[in-house]
Amino acid sequence: MQNKGLITVFAILFGLVSIYQLSYTFISGKVEGDAKTYAQSLLPETDPEGREALETKYLDSVADVPVLFGIDYKSAKEKELKRGLDLQGGINVTLQISVRDILKGLADNSEHPAFVKALNDADALQAQSQDTYLESFFEAFEAIPGDNQLASPKIFANRTLDDLIDLDMTNDEVKPILRQKIDESIVSAFEVLRKRIDKFGVTQPNIQRIGQSARILVELPGAKDIERTKELLTSTALLEFWDLYKYENVAAYLNDANAVMANINKKAAETTETAQDTTGLDEDVSNLLGGDNVDGTETASVSTTPLNDLIENFGFTGGATLMRVKPENVEAVNAILNHPQVQARMPQSIRYTKFVWGNPSADPTTGEELVSLYALKRGSDGKAPLSGGVIVDAAQTYDQYNKVAVDMQMNGVGAQTWEKMTGEAYKNQSQIAVVLDDVVYSAPTVSNGAISGGRTQITGDFTVVEGEDLANVLRAGKLPARAEMIQGAVVGPTLGKEAISSGMISFGIALLFVLIWMVFYYGFAGLFADVALIANILFIFGCLAGIPGAVLTLPGIAGIVLTIGISVDANVLIFERIREELQKGKAQKLAIKDGFNNALSSILDANITTGLTGIILLVFGTGPIKGFATTLLIGILTSLFTAIFITRLLIDWYTKNGKSLNFSTPATKNLFKNVNIDFLGKRKIAYIISGILIAISLGSLFTNSLNMGVDFVGGRTYIVRFDKDVNVEEISKDLIDVYGSAEAKTYGSDNQLKITTKFKVEETGLEVDREIEELLYNGLKSNLPADLSFAEFSSSSGKVDKQVGVMESNKVSPTIADDIQQGSFLAVLGSLIVVFLYILLRFRRWQFSLGAVVAVFHDVLIVLGVFSLTYKIMPFNMEIDQSFIAAILTVIGYSLNDTVVVFDRIREYFNEHSTWKMDRIINGALNSTLSRTLNTSLTTLIVLLSIFFLGAESIRGLIFALIVGVVVGTYSSMFIATPVMFDTVKKRGIDLTDKNAKKEEEAEDQAA
Repeated sequence: MQNKGLITVFAILFGLVSIYQLSYTFISGKVEGDAKTYAQSLLPETDPEGREALETKYLDSVADVPVLFGIDYKSAKEKELKRGLDLQGGINVTLQISVRDILKGLADNSEHPAFVKALNDADALQAQSQDTYLESFFEAFEAIPGDNQLASPKIFANRTLDDLIDLDMTNDEVKPILRQKIDESIVSAFEVLRKRIDKFGVTQPNIQRIGQSARILVELPGAKDIERTKELLTSTALLEFWDLYKYENVAAYLNDANAVMANINKKAAETTETAQDTTGLDEDVSNLLGGDNVDGTETASVSTTPLNDLIENFGFTGGATLMRVKPENVEAVNAILNHPQVQARMPQSIRYTKFVWGNPSADPTTGEELVSLYALKRGSDGKAPLSGGVIVDAAQTYDQYNKVAVDMQMNGVGAQTWEKMTGEAYKNQSQIAVVLDDVVYSAPTVSNGAISGGRTQITGDFTVVEGEDLANVLRAGKLPARAEMIQGAVVGPTLGKEAISSGMISFGIALLFVLIWMVFYYGFAGLFADVALIANILFIFGCLAGIPGAVLTLPGIAGIVLTIGISVDANVLIFERIREELQKGKAQKLAIKDGFNNALSSILDANITTGLTGIILLVFGTGPIKGFATTLLIGILTSLFTAIFITRLLIDWYTKNGKSLNFSTPATKNLFKNVNIDFLGKRKIAYIISGILIAISLGSLFTNSLNMGVDFVGGRTYIVRFDKDVNVEEISKDLIDVYGSAEAKTYGSDNQLKITTKFKVEETGLEVDREIEELLYNGLKSNLPADLSFAEFSSSSGKVDKQVGVMESNKVSPTIADDIQQGSFLAVLGSLIVVFLYILLRFRRWQFSLGAVVAVFHDVLIVLGVFSLTYKIMPFNMEIDQSFIAAILTVIGYSLNDTVVVFDRIREYFNEHSTWKMDRIINGALNSTLSRTLNTSLTTLIVLLSIFFLGAESIRGLIFALIVGVVVGTYSSMFIATPVMFDTVKKRGIDLTDKNAKKEEEAEDQAA
């Protein structure tokens, strides 16, 4: 081997850099261990929250103290090996920025019929289209009959865009401008979210825009206060300052509203016929007011003062508060004030008024929680005199009563407007409302004249955390549009700890088995392979720790364990070739040289085909699956380096003085030595067996289908743990009564269930998420501990040592489910096309590509068939989700790995044995690679079985698919791929002569 010195230096440097990168993880782990010991010494095990608080306090106190080589905990934490949500808990969400809202803002909230219709039609198109919302809007707008122009002054040729869009522009000229403005708005939303997250204090956050779409992926490992995190991510933070009407300006209208609703209720109660003719809104209002009276049977419950009956405290002259009501009555008051007949009575002087509510606060007399109503003084344009865009700084502070408040500083323009507003308020002795997201946080009276300088303060019933969050949001700025959570996963810290424990145990056992097996099968040479394997693992973890954005996930651990099998395969290929060369009578030194050289082609081909599927998985995958692809690709590269170079360095070093090195043991020396199986003669039997298996698989797929997960159909899933074993059938029945449609399955142990529902799957928002989780709590209450509250049960609970309740939750909207489905299909199809082309390029014969692709289709169909046949009876999750697609792509790569090794040997035999017939060449190649095929398959299977039985429940389905795939892939490489290739060429109908070798021989003959 050439350049041994250079390779040795590189290997040593690579190892040192890997150790250095991992030292940060060691340091942070040591300090966190010290913090845990400190907390345990002061507080009992029964107080996990208190222990966590002490740990945090300890870590804050030593954050800047050097620990090792001048590295402190703070620096180490930033550079440690990053763990995914499934290993430490946290939240992962995909946010959809509302392009509809952005378009409405650009159109100045136009009510033009064509614009409104195009928006509504675009909503409908999005349900079936993979185009962006903007392109659907353009399509819908163009489809509207008539000469509709985007550059209309009533649509986009307005004050907002007057410097960009002219009245004489065509639609095609306006479209690129709108695309640019939409893109700018999404970039703005991304920056706002990034700033909020940076201030939130979560370590190692990940935020990225998905392609050029309006979707933003946010991953916050270790986030514990889930409810607070969701609010932080989805709050638009629309801050506005409004002048308020006084009570006396609106009192007459409120009295009229009372009279109008009393009259409506009276008419509704008179006769059944009248009640049936009342509008749906009247009926809704009547129901809200407690009137079961639409059928005329309970006229006694009809009130003559329906609005006044809802009011706890009336407003007073000179004040801005119109009324105070109980929170549960807010909806009823809104229904009255929004009733068309009531709005028709609004005086001309206040016709643009907007009614808004304040935050709930305790009544000073009774202590009861009440909500205040205010009337914003709006103009005809509906815009606030001053908005939050003028805020340049904000900070949480305390007011004169030592209550939490938020101080704000405005820019120059804002300061001038604020001075004018406060001057008018002082003059009129009126109040100014500070409104955030349509909620009045404070309505101060200006008592000392106009306020100059642009400083102001928001007060309210805040906690310190709420004050800090509000200041953070105001500093970062408001989102340009609504951000909806269309996909989200919440993993509790308990599951994360359990996943690490099970993952490391399975990893350790798999590694130990492989190390022992290599020595058992290859003798002393197996030790060198073991050293290379350990170096390989060090390099993988070093790369994961050092590459920006690389994250270790639970599927990633599975990828590393699978990489052990790949690494072993490379060494097996090399050692088998060395054994063959030795059997030919070559000297040890030459046999080693030729063994490495002859194995190189097969090693490269096998790893490149697996790598290609890994790249496709990296491109199309998300979250943990991307972690699987990352570790797989890193593992392939490091496996090639360690097997080809480090193993060679060690063997050359050991044998440099002629020392003998055994590549087998007495038990394995003659294993597979004289095997002569007629594979091609048995191909018809194999075709029949495979045909039967595929027919059964297809039959099951058409009749029994597959258990599609929420990734592909949308919905919500919850992993719920109980304090006792539960009856799945009874719980399923209870949940169907609650949701109408639900499914419960045992998930791991008998006291843990995976619950899936499509209830309100089309609706998004934190309120809907909470409602569905509350229904889940109520539906399971009879099986939960009596003292378990909803807050403790919820996935938003940040409890450190949680043992009962929602341990993990996942939500996927139908919109993103369609995209995941399409992306998965493209990933599988793309991998088949790429592999077909690669094999065509390497072997230059389409027959090889055909044989490989037929074998892959065979393997994928059988894996799908097994899942279809068994998902109802297997005691673990067998949903078809993104993890399953990762497994399918890995199976494709593994199957091709085996097939390519055989194809390489066929090509080699074709050139070595030019007098042999084609069937003898193929049988000889298959027999010569049988030891490698079975050896690699066995070690890979043992590794996978270790993960399957000892690993985390969440990846059991993925590993099961890989186990089936390895078994079927091994079979197909011998009995499907090669026979299909043979049947397409027959006898000598193909030329695999090495043209370069032939030219060299001719040149030598001429020279002689």
